[in-house]
Amino acid sequence: MDPETGELYQDLLVIVVPDDAAKAALVEDPSVPFFTVPHFDGYNAVLVQESRLGEIARDELAEIIVEAWAARAPKKLAAQFFAGR
Repeated sequence: MDPETGELYQDLLVIVVPDDAAKAALVEDPSVPFFTVPHFDGYNAVLVQESRLGEIARDELAEIIVEAWAARAPKKLAAQFFAGR
């Protein structure tokens, strides 16, 4: 729910981040549309509306998505992926 309007978000994406520091960096950066709500306190994830993804540079978004995948992928698979880059 949008805390200001009380309306349900219709296009909300949840993106897992590696740790609290990564979450804070994204949420506190005014140049990107990531945010959080109290429901996600203590959980390493940020929220973004799909309709606002165009506000993020493609390279930056790709890096965030790869980090999200690596945070949940099997360690061996992630190591293989990063070794091949």
